[in-house]
Amino acid sequence: MGELVHPSALDLLQHGFLMCVLSVAVPRNYDPALHPFEVAREYTRALNATKLERVFAKPFLSSLDGHRDGVNCMAKHPKSLSTVLSGACDGEVKIWNLTKRQCIRTIQAHEGFVRGMCARFCGTSFFTVGDDKTVKQWKMEGPEYGEEEEPIHTILGKTVYTGIDHHWKEPVFATCGHQVDIWDEQRTSPKCSLTWGFDSISSVKFNPIETYLLGSCASDRNIVLYDMRKSTPLKKVILNMRTNTLCWNPMEAFIFTAANEDYNLYTFDMRFLESPVMVHMDHVSAVLDVDYSPTGKEFVSASFDKSIRIFPVDKGHSREVYHTKRMQHVITVKWTSDNKYILCGSDEMNIRLWKANASEKLGVLAPREKAAMNYNQKLKEKFQFHPQIRRIAQHRHLPKSIYCQIKEQRIMREARRRKELNRRKHSKPGSVPLVPERKKHIVAVVK
Repeated sequence: MGELVHPSALDLLQHGFLMCVLSVAVPRNYDPALHPFEVAREYTRALNATKLERVFAKPFLSSLDGHRDGVNCMAKHPKSLSTVLSGACDGEVKIWNLTKRQCIRTIQAHEGFVRGMCARFCGTSFFTVGDDKTVKQWKMEGPEYGEEEEPIHTILGKTVYTGIDHHWKEPVFATCGHQVDIWDEQRTSPKCSLTWGFDSISSVKFNPIETYLLGSCASDRNIVLYDMRKSTPLKKVILNMRTNTLCWNPMEAFIFTAANEDYNLYTFDMRFLESPVMVHMDHVSAVLDVDYSPTGKEFVSASFDKSIRIFPVDKGHSREVYHTKRMQHVITVKWTSDNKYILCGSDEMNIRLWKANASEKLGVLAPREKAAMNYNQKLKEKFQFHPQIRRIAQHRHLPKSIYCQIKEQRIMREARRRKELNRRKHSKPGSVPLVPERKKHIVAVVK
């Protein structure tokens, strides 16, 4: 009989190493013949992931209360994610700390409404305009002990200013009212005034990329574009109904979205104003404010119908609608600079904080959680057009008033379409032209 040979420690180590390599390096065979039920398993996982997404969709985070009148405007701090400013209808301005969810400073800035506010690009001060015909510049930091709360500068104008916006790189700001005025911070009279028509202008916004471009909305249904380097406006587009405000895309210099009184939002390419790039239709009342996400892929809109909606830029319908029982007409809305949260201010004196992604888990994620989340996201994208998954993903609970108005508007839209088809059928060929939806709302473009 042969002798029993004991393996050395080195042999055992080599054997263990080989087993580890074999266990790690086993490749996955992608031959579909070997995985006959792969699609069925993935579909089930996608369905479960979609259901769980709706179960965990709890977007409302908190309410910032302290104003004694409706919140009329808001502004983001350009350097601090946790700081936001709000102005109310009683002339009061509050500065909030979002981390603590507390008001850190209150200023009685104006007599009457605070019509507009904006922060300076460096974040050291901010500007407000109100019904008392003044433009005021305030320090972002509070006064020292013993100092009084007073503005750094006050400019007294001749008419009421309805909006203000600051240049993204230079000490220049623009106000609107009877006309668009461009101001230097060191002077008490405007550098130049731009007019085109004689109606009041409700909103003015600087382009964040091509910083010398401005856009404004007037109450005579115009959207006017200006170049700060010229003394005359560039061009304007006239819509069927009045535009309340506009917002430039922070990633594409030539794209802007306008919030209109006809319940729609219009995304325009400023080079081709003859028809909008996209018409966003879901609100059932006038759209009062709009703000882009910092990625430029989505925007949020605030409406008179007591809800806010999140739209992808390239889609005609919203992916999300947020509302609460107590929320009244939403006047102003802002998307935070970290792309995670949305703030909205409404009539009933509250500022509400929402998640931009309704089912997102806040806080630090473990690596396995991240991997599972990415896997589920890819599965949902793969099966997003399957009827069952699409039905669950798109279902939203709506207030009864909005639900009934959507139903009513659908009936009216169908009636109009039927009438147009009948008219075309019983008319001479070519006498009733087929007008696409995007061109129906544009009256004219003037250059």
